Amino acid sequence: MQNNAPMPAQPYPQLALHIDGRWITRAGGGERPVLNPGDGSVLATLPLAGPDEIRAAADAAARAFKPWSATLAHERCSIVRRAAELMRQRSETIARTLVLEQGKPLAEATREVVLSADIIDFQAEGAKRLYGRIVPPRVAGILSQSVIRQPVGPVAAFTPWNFPANLPARKLGSALAAGCSVVIKPAEETPGTCLQIVQCFLDAGVPPLALNMVCGDPAQVSSTLIAHEAIRKASFTGSVAVGKLLGAQCAERVKRFTGELGGHAPVIVCADADLPFALKASLAAKFRNAGQVCASPIRFYVHRSLYASWAEQFTRGAQALRLGPGLDAQTQMGPLAHERRLHEMERFVADARDQGARVLCGGERVARPGFFFAATVIAEAPATALVQRIEPFGPIALIEPFDSLDQAIAKANALPYALGAYAFTRDLQLAHRLGQEIEAGMVGINHFGVSQPEMPFGGWKESGIGHEMGAEGLLHYTEIKTITVGVPQ
Repeated sequence: MQNNAPMPAQPYPQLALHIDGRWITRAGGGERPVLNPGDGSVLATLPLAGPDEIRAAADAAARAFKPWSATLAHERCSIVRRAAELMRQRSETIARTLVLEQGKPLAEATREVVLSADIIDFQAEGAKRLYGRIVPPRVAGILSQSVIRQPVGPVAAFTPWNFPANLPARKLGSALAAGCSVVIKPAEETPGTCLQIVQCFLDAGVPPLALNMVCGDPAQVSSTLIAHEAIRKASFTGSVAVGKLLGAQCAERVKRFTGELGGHAPVIVCADADLPFALKASLAAKFRNAGQVCASPIRFYVHRSLYASWAEQFTRGAQALRLGPGLDAQTQMGPLAHERRLHEMERFVADARDQGARVLCGGERVARPGFFFAATVIAEAPATALVQRIEPFGPIALIEPFDSLDQAIAKANALPYALGAYAFTRDLQLAHRLGQEIEAGMVGINHFGVSQPEMPFGGWKESGIGHEMGAEGLLHYTEIKTITVGVPQ
């Protein structure tokens, strides 16, 4: 007899740590609840690694490094690509887990998982293209001079909660393709997505000791791993303050460090911009993931001739966004990832108001279960306002007019953060000028899609050091070696 009843919703996964080739559900650091930001309910209990488990994970990565790094590049490529394909096959399950623990709409989560698989695919292919070079000798008696790249060693990878699939994918795909073993620590708020991605790599054939996953007290995990003699590189995505701390710990031990540390992205809307197109693109980019995006557009500098129309239409668009749980198909913007972000948003808005800014819409929590904050537009906030100096990392947009392009570029470049930046113009000459003069690691002209698997992702100034994705991202997991061979005279 055929059963035509609908399949039950996939439950949130049982949480575990992957250490020394085994999944463990109890660990020495205790446990903590993982919450659903859409309604505040408890999804599961996460075991936390203590010092012994953290060191055991690093020890396992150390033992796995030599055999994994010796695996032929074509074979590593095949294994890592197989993991990407498994992610695609399991994308519905992984995306639902992501929504439950992080809150973004299901359509956004699904795109994130699929793009993460594409990132892993691209980095896998890079394993076959870690080229060296032959250098002609300049003195007699030297038969050959070559420069080669070899994997840097076991890697400690730290990822935050805003992109629970994308950010682990960048680090795992690059490190494993390059021949490195890994200990990854996802955010304790969003461990389930990373757990399912790790399982894809293991099912694809990555040796169990070569890929470890730990959660715990963040400061304890990071300091223990970086201090461990086996770990040769740390890769971190997160706040500037924590990135500086981890970078200093790596520098003290002369270990490689890649840090993607957030930004405060400007958007320059020139007088000749296609206003309807720029508005539509800006609204979608600003409120994607409730503004919890390191390259999210924040500071909109609009030419005075367009400013009144921009303010009216941008505000109306923000007010029209439908807020709700990520699994609701009608939701356009989900909740913030945790309750403490609500307090931060209120602090930014109150400070801006106190300093004379106008709040055109939003500026307050939404009265419903979960961690919802209204889409917020603030006009003419002074340069001294907190929200002008500190990345809000939430659904807050700042708008102000400008009269000359020189003035707009100066304001765009005024902060110590320089990750993403954007501009809208139909003038080809202006487009090239903006691309050259805006200080940022990534500049998008007439679009916001600066993060692509084939392109390096990274910032200038205090927005970070090093790159992820693209060919450059893979190279950061390698060391250069010079080899010269001579003959006895």
